[in-house]
Amino acid sequence: MYLKGSCHCGRVQFSLESTEPIPFMRCYCSICRKTAGTGGYAINLGADFRTLKVKGKRYLRVYKARIEEDGHVRQSSGQRHFCGTCGTALWLWDPSWPDLVHPHASAIDTPLPEPPSNVHILLDSKAPWVQVEGRKGDLRFGAYPDFSLKEWHEAQAKKKPKRKPVP
Repeated sequence: MYLKGSCHCGRVQFSLESTEPIPFMRCYCSICRKTAGTGGYAINLGADFRTLKVKGKRYLRVYKARIEEDGHVRQSSGQRHFCGTCGTALWLWDPSWPDLVHPHASAIDTPLPEPPSNVHILLDSKAPWVQVEGRKGDLRFGAYPDFSLKEWHEAQAKKKPKRKPVP
């Protein structure tokens, strides 16, 4: 699906292709919550980095989060792109997965499909004030789930009822 996005002030505009455009995974980690959170979580989509086209690159800024693990602090390899003028979180790109880019659903201007369910991740990092909302049957994980965006989408496609050809 061809997606267009932008920041709030309009200085940065982007487009890309996504085979996973359904905004289903809500991340409650402190990084997403503090850099892009709405309601205490952020929603990232999966897209093809090679298709990313950007207007207004001079307004882009990158944040690399500090991650604390086992008493040690390291810098994340993930590059969180945002508008340096209005602060809108736009996308995450990580050289560990160079073909993927994860635009924030909140920055997408193209109408997105409604998700059949939501997956709530990194709930162990959730702020105490955050209420985890959702639907009956939503999957919830304290850490990362054991499936990828692509695998979730493939599983959803298998659940869809097969349509019979119209005579």
